[in-house]
Amino acid sequence: MPESGSLLRSIASLPKEKRQRALAELTDEEALALWFDWRNEHARPTQVAPPGNEWTVWFIMTGRGWGKTRSAAEFIREEVRDGRGHRVALVGETAGDVRDTMIEGESGILAISPPDECPKYEPSKRRLTWPNGAVGTTFSAEEPDQLRGPEHDLAWCDELAAWKYLRKTWDNMLMGLRIGENPRCVATTTPRPLSVIREIIADKFTVVTRGTTYDNLANLAEPFRRKVIARFEGTRLGRQELRGELLDDVPGALWTRAMIDANRVAEAPDLQRIVVAVDPAVTSGENSDETGIVVCGLGVDGEGYVLADYTGRMTPGDWAKRVVAAFDEHEADRVVAEVNNGGDLVEANVRTERLNVPYKAVHASRGKRARAEPVASLYEQGRVHHAGTFDDLEDQMCNFVPDTPESPDRVDALVWGITEFELWAPRKRVLIL
Repeated sequence: MPESGSLLRSIASLPKEKRQRALAELTDEEALALWFDWRNEHARPTQVAPPGNEWTVWFIMTGRGWGKTRSAAEFIREEVRDGRGHRVALVGETAGDVRDTMIEGESGILAISPPDECPKYEPSKRRLTWPNGAVGTTFSAEEPDQLRGPEHDLAWCDELAAWKYLRKTWDNMLMGLRIGENPRCVATTTPRPLSVIREIIADKFTVVTRGTTYDNLANLAEPFRRKVIARFEGTRLGRQELRGELLDDVPGALWTRAMIDANRVAEAPDLQRIVVAVDPAVTSGENSDETGIVVCGLGVDGEGYVLADYTGRMTPGDWAKRVVAAFDEHEADRVVAEVNNGGDLVEANVRTERLNVPYKAVHASRGKRARAEPVASLYEQGRVHHAGTFDDLEDQMCNFVPDTPESPDRVDALVWGITEFELWAPRKRVLIL
């Protein structure tokens, strides 16, 4: 039997009769050991955790189908088995994603664990318990405060770019990664140009692994190779989803990340006016559009400031409550709402929640391009600032190309809010005595 390379690959290279004989000569124990020997028998070199103790985050940012889930699950298994992981945080986009992909999935923790290492899974307790006593707890990025308090020495964070509350969830996870001699995290995601993703990549304690769908073609279904890859190859979406590229500016988009970052501030100055701008969804429900709710302020320096983004998928009653809550929290002067789709019902919805709230209805008599371009120009001139970071809003801004069918609810609300201040008029400064 050949001795060079991995045993499985050596056996696979033999002629058919010799291959069958070699496999038959394996004992059950040897066959089982080969099946679960990820590092030596199955993994590509890039699918194994980087060497050394200088890194805290192993950031796997690759195209779909590369093998991110398997790589991360095997890393968790190895760390727990070798006694380097005792309290494990397992964080996914939703509770269902953690269960269906990270734990019970085809490449999840249960599937890749040999019988003597397989943990006991208790979904009702959000808990995995390994035979050696290590404990894993599941967390959902929809509820970032779940991670406030628990301590862990090992974590797996899956599909970060899809997390609803990315910054808060990531920050809470990092603050809990504080026990043990060398606490570590593996993070897996397809790329999206979000500020948190960029910060993780730039951190000196992060090791980044990149890869493409094509690296793992041999293990992907033929229909996927024939249909999906053929459809998206050569497109911008294909560069991101198949080749794992972190794309920056979208051709034709009115905003760029550099434009936003150049004028970002930690906090707004004293403000002359504050408005809560609303772009209501036509329908409500699981598949409805989001209701854009963005709070904007006019500074005493005559410049515009984005203060908060409360956009979400809500019922009319829920978004009205959120609008009034934002109005109170920011001590706003007025609610500005687009009424093209809802008409008088939009105002009635707001006034049902608070009868005397100052309210202004705005009508979209021009197309999105005509409304958004003047606001984008103000950004170019450095006259609009984001007081903090608003990942979802900024992502939508930098991907919004006018004259396309998409309806960017956050952007629409932002445009209405900044438009209310008429910043293209001569600057009006307020002297604070």
